[in-house]
Amino acid sequence: VHLMLVSRCDPGWEGELCERCMTMPGCVHGSCLQPWQCTCHPGWGGRFCDKDLGVCSQQPCHNGATCLMQDSGDFRCVCPEGFHGSTCQKRIGPCHQRRSPCKNGGLCEDADGFAAELACRCLAGFTGRHCETDVDDCLMGPCASGATCVDGVNRFSCLCPSGITGRFCTVNMDDCIGQPCLNGGRCLDRAGGFLCLCRPGFTGFTCENPPSPPNASQPVWTTQRSDGGRHDDRKVKVTVKEHGATGLSDLQLVVVLVLAGVTLGVVTLTAAFVLRSRCRRSGDAPSRSSPSSSQEAGTSSPQEAGEVPEHRISFLNSTEPQKKKLNIEVI
Repeated sequence: VHLMLVSRCDPGWEGELCERCMTMPGCVHGSCLQPWQCTCHPGWGGRFCDKDLGVCSQQPCHNGATCLMQDSGDFRCVCPEGFHGSTCQKRIGPCHQRRSPCKNGGLCEDADGFAAELACRCLAGFTGRHCETDVDDCLMGPCASGATCVDGVNRFSCLCPSGITGRFCTVNMDDCIGQPCLNGGRCLDRAGGFLCLCRPGFTGFTCENPPSPPNASQPVWTTQRSDGGRHDDRKVKVTVKEHGATGLSDLQLVVVLVLAGVTLGVVTLTAAFVLRSRCRRSGDAPSRSSPSSSQEAGTSSPQEAGEVPEHRISFLNSTEPQKKKLNIEVI
């Protein structure tokens, strides 16, 4: 039976026999004699032994600057007159010699001091030699849906129309949320408005008008005309009064009464003519029937000569056409 012995090391030691110490966490080029130490190897420095002490041999400083090593393992460049920067790479140019003339957050540039004239690199929304001019941010038309763009200092704002929202007026609000359609109408949302689909018989923008009665007539709108021949803007509402199917209008009633009066008059006149003719016949009968008078005169009687029949026929002939004519006029 083989027995395996597993050793348990104290903190800061490692190995099979716990013979190696553990360096400080983060130590790069170092070793230890006791746990949590970081003793740098030759040519390295710093707390974590990560600084190359031979960096000055690589001449990191520019423009004739002197490289110096520090105790922390970093180096420092001593710049000659007229230069500056971490490695003396910048020259004391126009931007460093005087206060920057760039406005509105513009950055002064002079090619690290080697340029004869300085220049300003402007932020977005500004232009000009010294970034003094505010650019009209509405020139690009950032607002949608027909919104009004209002320019500001390096910014803009959009005034959205009714029913539209969002920074750029691109969000269409649901205009049917408030249920504007009445009487069971169906609401359809549109850009900046809504449309109501009304039930049969209902009318109006929001279906607010109920169906009109079956016998009601539609109002007729007419424009009055002034004496000068011009049309004024006033409108008169004319309603047509309807009667039942069995009733008569005022005009029809007047016509019926006139026709009845004419008919009554014609009948009365006809009766008067008939009575007058009969009275005449009765008054003339004795003279025509006397035989002595007719014989004394030596003339034949009217009955023999046939005058009475002729007289009756002429009377009938003169009266009947008049009746027919009157009847025709009445009809």
